Amino acid sequence: MASDPSWELWRSFLSVLEAGSLSGAARQLALAQPTLGRHVEALEAALGTALFTRSPGGLKPTEAALTLRPHAQAMALAAEALVRTASAGAGEASGVVRLTASDIVGVEVLPPMLTAFRERHPSIDIELALSNAQQDLLRLDADIAVRMARPTQSALLAQRIGSVRLGLYGHRDYLARRGEPQTLADLAGHAIIGFDRIPPPPSLIAGLPLEITREAFGLRTDNDLAQIAALRAGFGLCAAQPLIAERTGDLVPVLRDVFAFDLEVWVVMHEDLKSIRRLRLLFDHLVESLRDYVARSRRLTGSA
Repeated sequence: MASDPSWELWRSFLSVLEAGSLSGAARQLALAQPTLGRHVEALEAALGTALFTRSPGGLKPTEAALTLRPHAQAMALAAEALVRTASAGAGEASGVVRLTASDIVGVEVLPPMLTAFRERHPSIDIELALSNAQQDLLRLDADIAVRMARPTQSALLAQRIGSVRLGLYGHRDYLARRGEPQTLADLAGHAIIGFDRIPPPPSLIAGLPLEITREAFGLRTDNDLAQIAALRAGFGLCAAQPLIAERTGDLVPVLRDVFAFDLEVWVVMHEDLKSIRRLRLLFDHLVESLRDYVARSRRLTGSA
């Protein structure tokens, strides 16, 4: 009886699937292209089915390949988690920690916190995965997550930090050109920066005194960093965290008394990982640092 395909074959399959060609996968894995070809052929032989067909655009995955894709991705995540877990002993302040956060938090909030952590623990390496999609900590997509919404999965160690009050801001140059809105009705005459295809959760904006629709925005993008960049460039008005807005210096809060909403902050990790020292060190550091961040943010907006 033939042995089960090795992880090496599955890894090559997944790389070809993602790259769309043997040459692209070979570059990703630092392997020779003929080696990748032999891996795919060996996997096809073991499974008894074709995984790719050749097309003018490269290798096209078959239906069987697409069916296998999520399972191969799960294997890849498990392999990465295995390597991280084995990077040091459970009681050591060394090894690798994979941290996930949203784009805006990873770029605008976390860097000084991670810098301070690295100064204290120079033997702990951090993998920072930025995505607005919720990474599945139960599948060990990441070890620790900073989330801006209450976690819904069980078996997680979740620490609520507090909430940051977001307000509406405009650049001084933009307000000098267009005037500062004095009422919600005045917003109709302004360029507003907001979402494109992915609306915010209804619970997040339920308390706002106006309906938020995609058509209201003069610039639509689902990338929070692009929204902040447009705000800083003076394109128009945009919701922002106060400490991020303050950092620029030229962003002015508008309609402060009528337009505001709270964004919860959580630090989360898998319950089974809390005994691993390097993970707990980063978890506790983020809890402490984000509590200070939230407190400073609330003071800036005058909210309790």
